[in-house]
Amino acid sequence: MELLNTVEQIAAYSFCGVIIGIAGVLSYRLLLHPLSDYPGPLIAKLTDGRNGYYSLLRDLHLVSLRDHRKFGPVVRHGPNKLLFNTVKALHAQDIYDNDRVLKSHVYTVTVQSPGVCNSFNVIDPREHRAKRKILGQVINEGGMRIFEDTMIGQIDIFIKLIRSSCDGPEPVNLSTRLDYLTCDIVGLLSFGYHLRLQTNSDNRFMMRGMYYGNYFSNTRMQYYRLHQFRLGRIIQHLSKATLEKYKRLMEKMITERISNDNPLTHDLYAVASQANRDEETLGGNVRMSDIWSEAVVFFPAGAFSVSTATCALFFYLSRDKMRTAKLQKEIRSTFRNPAEIRSGQQLSSCHYLRACIDEALRIATPIPGTPWREVESTDSKPLIVDGHVVPAGTQIGVNAYAIHHTEEYFPNPYSFDPERWLASETPEQQLKAMREAFSPFSIGSRACTGKAMAYLETSLIMAKAIWHFDFELPAGPLGKVGGGQPGNSNGRHLPNEYQIHDVLSAAHDGPLLKFRLRGGIEDNLATDGLSFQ
Repeated sequence: MELLNTVEQIAAYSFCGVIIGIAGVLSYRLLLHPLSDYPGPLIAKLTDGRNGYYSLLRDLHLVSLRDHRKFGPVVRHGPNKLLFNTVKALHAQDIYDNDRVLKSHVYTVTVQSPGVCNSFNVIDPREHRAKRKILGQVINEGGMRIFEDTMIGQIDIFIKLIRSSCDGPEPVNLSTRLDYLTCDIVGLLSFGYHLRLQTNSDNRFMMRGMYYGNYFSNTRMQYYRLHQFRLGRIIQHLSKATLEKYKRLMEKMITERISNDNPLTHDLYAVASQANRDEETLGGNVRMSDIWSEAVVFFPAGAFSVSTATCALFFYLSRDKMRTAKLQKEIRSTFRNPAEIRSGQQLSSCHYLRACIDEALRIATPIPGTPWREVESTDSKPLIVDGHVVPAGTQIGVNAYAIHHTEEYFPNPYSFDPERWLASETPEQQLKAMREAFSPFSIGSRACTGKAMAYLETSLIMAKAIWHFDFELPAGPLGKVGGGQPGNSNGRHLPNEYQIHDVLSAAHDGPLLKFRLRGGIEDNLATDGLSFQ
């Protein structure tokens, strides 16, 4: 009996100790923490679990914007996080152009093999520069000139498939079809591998694998404790089979590329292996290699960004006959035939097309989350961001979706208005302010290296589609896919706003459109028996 009483006392003291400890931590974060004076949601001051919760809902970008509108341009978005929403913080060497500011430690949760980082999750700036240099050779403007014919070949398959749909009653879900197209392009650019997602269903499971990978990575990055407590593995186990199947396909692509080493092929493998001779050091484990690590981020980054921007542009054009007609006039008067649609002076002269793409990138930001940065806790020199002294160890960032929807920089932020990007339509000072706030690919030394590829690919897809086809929304509920729902209380209430979901990259559905071959041209599109499957 005495022993039982002793055990009960120990348990009671332990429980009280835990409660007191938790209360002490929470009190410190509320009252004594260096960030205690900054405004923000109460729960965010206590725990990063709030960000983890909204990342599970895929709504964190909407919440970030809502918090700025409620609390102002600087919000305490976690116990050790400050979220800014100003051009001054974005530029002027405050965050993303500052050599003292590193990527946040939360990126390390995406490292799949110890010591093997990629250009997305590597922290060390020197190591990142080396990786960026390799990627740049593949996807910069020079690399795109080499790869362009291959890219156009895949886009032409997409155009033929759209042509085949003109003869049937069913609309085309562009979200699905553009995901297939852009992933086929990335497969060839990465390893010269023909995934054939557009025409064959065998490998389409990889789209779900990439989605799960991004979704779980984003959740663990937003709530780091999830990673520390191993809870992320429990969630990830729910999609283990799909993820493993996706990884096996990635492994197959790499090993086949190694066995068919063609020095004349311009792809990620050729450039990366020349730099570090990965094929000599794999040791039989492809998943431990640098090329594997880079491919894991290269595929979704290269595919989903273009797909999001292009889907958003189709969504808004399908609801705006005036601007569609304006873009049609530009494309159809610039190019006499579709063979002329390629990089060069003619495509560069399509200023309205570029304005439409920029507006789609703004309003449906392909990477809608916050790229967190931090100063090492050992750095004793004060960091000043937009006039605020930031304590060492604090995570800081600017949310691209939020700043893209801030009235101060973008009047009527929910309106699709390509004219805002034209110097002939917008006052010089307003245009300058918008361009400073425009950051769909981030900025600074860590900005996305695929900017040139994204603009070229989106331009080619849109120009070829606009040249060949007219399009319209289907009647009924199918014509509403992709838009918000009136009455929705989570920020998704606008039926004419294209809805994106934050899963590190943007996830989306629709629009569904009905295409028809435009009048006044001969039907020279041989579909080669291609049809949607």
